[in-house]
Amino acid sequence: MSHNEYMNTSAEKQSPSYDDVIDAISANPEGFWLEKATEYIDWVKEPTRAVDDANAPIYRWYPDGELNVCYNAIDRHVEAGRGDQAAIIYDSPVTDTIRTITYTELLGEVSRFARALSDKGVTKGDRVVIYMPMVPEAAVATLACARIGAIHSVVFGGFAPNELAVRIDDTAPKAVISTSCGVEKSRILEYKPMLDEAIDLAQNKPEFSVIVQRDEHRCELGENDLDYAELLAASPEGIDPVTVKATDELYVLYTSGTTGKPKGIVRDSGGYAVALAYSMPTLFDLNPGDTMFTASDVGWVVGHSYIVYAPLLAGVTSVLFEGKPIGTPDAGTFFRIIEQHGVNVHFTAPTAMRVVRKEDPEGELIKKYDLSSLRASFLAGERLDPDTYEWTTQILAEATGRDIPVVDNWWQTETGWPIAANPLGLNRFPLKAGSPTKPVPGYQIEILDASGKPVPAGEEGLIVMKLPLPPGTMATVWGDDSRFVSSYLAAFDGYYLTGDSGYLDEDGYVFVMGRTDDVINVAGHRLSTGVIEAVIASHPAVTETAVIGVHDETKGQSPRALVVLGDSAEATDPDTIIAELVALVRKEIGPVAAFKQVDIVPALPKTRSGKILRKTMREIADGVDSPAVPSTIEDRSVLDSLESVLNRR
Repeated sequence: MSHNEYMNTSAEKQSPSYDDVIDAISANPEGFWLEKATEYIDWVKEPTRAVDDANAPIYRWYPDGELNVCYNAIDRHVEAGRGDQAAIIYDSPVTDTIRTITYTELLGEVSRFARALSDKGVTKGDRVVIYMPMVPEAAVATLACARIGAIHSVVFGGFAPNELAVRIDDTAPKAVISTSCGVEKSRILEYKPMLDEAIDLAQNKPEFSVIVQRDEHRCELGENDLDYAELLAASPEGIDPVTVKATDELYVLYTSGTTGKPKGIVRDSGGYAVALAYSMPTLFDLNPGDTMFTASDVGWVVGHSYIVYAPLLAGVTSVLFEGKPIGTPDAGTFFRIIEQHGVNVHFTAPTAMRVVRKEDPEGELIKKYDLSSLRASFLAGERLDPDTYEWTTQILAEATGRDIPVVDNWWQTETGWPIAANPLGLNRFPLKAGSPTKPVPGYQIEILDASGKPVPAGEEGLIVMKLPLPPGTMATVWGDDSRFVSSYLAAFDGYYLTGDSGYLDEDGYVFVMGRTDDVINVAGHRLSTGVIEAVIASHPAVTETAVIGVHDETKGQSPRALVVLGDSAEATDPDTIIAELVALVRKEIGPVAAFKQVDIVPALPKTRSGKILRKTMREIADGVDSPAVPSTIEDRSVLDSLESVLNRR
């Protein structure tokens, strides 16, 4: 079946069960993934092999296949008669703008910008750094690079100049694409001075920059700067897509929290396209014509995968949102968007739902909106604590009168798509709070102890995945295969080390308890800080918490909780709440936790993707001279305000 035939019939197909798919992969993984490649993707040269293991433990997917990812994301939908369908809906409450871009319109702008880049000398294999906020041109730029076979590397708009310079040096781009400014609810953030400083700092200077001038602030262009609108005006004709090998690099994305030499995760073209196109109907139950609203940023892997590539590969409308979950204008923003654009699946981070809960604990703003189009809410990017899961489930049920699944899903920048999730297109499994449900087909998850031996069901250990990983996962570290092996593949022969700890229960559900350095040792007892956090978060006055293990002369380490309280009546007596939390942990976990210290704080320091800086706080509490502060920190002042608290013994 061709993909165009699939596009017209996929919603009517009888989906196999989860067990059927697992059995099919187990029996013939090569055949399964070859079938998916031809079912979901249009190839210039169809692959005859699924995986190349000649350089194991580094594997390559579809080694003899050739394609163009941009063609698969745009052109083929237009050719199939879907050109008038919305491809991207740009919703920007910070600029009071809503713009719908059809697949035909997107093809025109992408192909014209691709020609402009090509005319300026950008060719297949060249790198292009994209330094932009959440504007449509960010998606256009990524797709234009894919169209001509250039390798894009998206860096958060507004990232500090020295960090941008490090990434410029690592990829040695021919060009940088940026904007005049970013727009936030209370300020304009000028990008051009930061970009200029970064280029001054960098050794590998780009040949030119392209600047999208925004009405909110227009910047002065330098001698090596080109105006985006003028480039498009000078390129009335587009350019045809360039054929690349499936194993050619599509993009390089740097992991959050990188310090020192950056770690650029390399994503290939063919395997990534197959995995994402497969994931849309399988995991999200989304088909051509549906609408997905992923409230992330193109600077993160979630934005790459589920704002830009996956929805467009699947013929789905993607909502591109420029704003925040609160304050633009209020905690009902997400739900206004769901109603206004007929969103079927909403995807955001647990942190976003926690801040919504803090502003609107009873969900009164949520209940204002008609959410009849909503079929599921996906939460990822960090561990989904049971309390946030249960609150979100309850509020959506109250707002809709229906059972809306709140789907935890666990994955990493390195994997590019979910490792574990409730696969709504195959089975809707009973949900278990604290679990992203079961391994996604293609991932073989095992739990090992420190010596590499399997541990029994229900016992916590190191989460690993058997090689080869499925298509779509990282191909290598940019420019450094040996670093890829030493960082991820060397700990246990034949396995990828996730860096997370957790367990599989007797039903095969995955429970991810935290990073391996979030396991603390209290008087010889290994305790997961995630378990303690789950107990604390169950208290009605608590909206957010982080537990760190701090040095203890007697016990080795002792747990210490930093807690953010809600605005509700229960949060009026901090001393009482602290006593209740200590008693709650003692009751649920036992005296072995030796849990005594709780600090009430106004906020927790996080990266821009919502990950709490537990390691940094632990180092400050332990008196480390130069604690590691990741370059992706959202607001340095939050961390600075906690130093005196953390330094208290």
